[in-house]
Amino acid sequence: MALGIFLFTYIFIAGARLPFLKLDRPGGALLGATLMVVAGVVTPAEVFGHSADRSQQAIDMDTLVLLLGMMLLAAYLSQAKFFRATGARALRVAHTPRLLLVAVTFVSALLSAFLVNDTVCLFLTPLVLVVVEDARLPPVPYLLAVCMGSNSGSVATFTGNPQNMLIQGASGLGYARFAAYMALPALLSTAIVAISLLYLFRKQLPSTRFTAHPPPIDVDRKLLTLSLGVLLGVVVAFFAGLPMSWSALAGGVLVMSLSGHDSREALERVDWVLLLFFASLFVVVHGVHKAGWAEEMRQLFSPLMAGPPWRETLGFAFLTLVASNLFSNVPFVMLARAWVPAMQEPELAWHVLALGSTLAGNLTLVGSVANLIVFEAARGKTRMGFMDYLRVGVPVTLISFAVGLGVLLAEHSLFP
Repeated sequence: MALGIFLFTYIFIAGARLPFLKLDRPGGALLGATLMVVAGVVTPAEVFGHSADRSQQAIDMDTLVLLLGMMLLAAYLSQAKFFRATGARALRVAHTPRLLLVAVTFVSALLSAFLVNDTVCLFLTPLVLVVVEDARLPPVPYLLAVCMGSNSGSVATFTGNPQNMLIQGASGLGYARFAAYMALPALLSTAIVAISLLYLFRKQLPSTRFTAHPPPIDVDRKLLTLSLGVLLGVVVAFFAGLPMSWSALAGGVLVMSLSGHDSREALERVDWVLLLFFASLFVVVHGVHKAGWAEEMRQLFSPLMAGPPWRETLGFAFLTLVASNLFSNVPFVMLARAWVPAMQEPELAWHVLALGSTLAGNLTLVGSVANLIVFEAARGKTRMGFMDYLRVGVPVTLISFAVGLGVLLAEHSLFP
């Protein structure tokens, strides 16, 4: 029953539609969670976290609270026009199409290293579209720079993307130690994205200079100063080892209390549907674990990871890259996080899981929510087909993942 419900839910997670059910990913996940409880696989007590044993609690509230806190901070930064001002500044500095492409890639990556990458894409895409249209440049390479740069940059920290937040809750690793290992792979991956896009679109990017004219930005300086100051304090709290979930939420609530703005506007910018999607997925995956199917899946893939530590790591890396596209990265991380503690080098495995599940988002158009956000926002201005994206995504992902994995192996060898 648990496996049947999981596979039924996966139909919607994969983006497929059934003619008799008009459900998208969040709706399908909520249906799956409900079926798990109605079928008796998961109890209401497990859903509501009434058990003292955390292994019997279906929903990881720490991850949801962390995601909520970071979304709230991002909402106030957006309200203060931070994203638009940052993007406009980068566009004024870049005076050639190629330099503009590099600037967009690194700005998207840098912002995504500390804020949720989906949110960064949501706010940067409209500005980039305005500028490339004004400069009469092809939009596709710049849109790819936004989403691919966002994915690669979000590798760097626990707060860069939802799957890293899941890993933080399950691994118990410190924010500073995780960032120390992941910063260089994230930086090199972002550089590979920029270089690859420059090469693949070299014929479409002239070397002539141009002057960008982004629309004037009316920045709320008081709110911007408050939001950035609190965000800095939250990051310091992360590095100090304080609980990440409540540090983030405390920061968001502090800005909400001191901003002088109606809190409803910021709360409406929070993606509550995404939070519901994650809560529902937690219940579905908990049912799979409880019924023993997660262990069955681990046994199925164990020959791929059998042998000495290096072979186990490489096998797990390959599995993560492939399965994150087959199952989608968030559900796969929810499944795989139960396998990592039993591996020979668990900390390295956590880092590999974060790297592979995130960079896998660059492989296909539907591999990352960030990709879908960018090209949905650009609908009507350009079109990106699945195969068109794949021709760019395959070389970018394989090269960046190989380099990032090599760096991780070297770091763990030199600094165990």
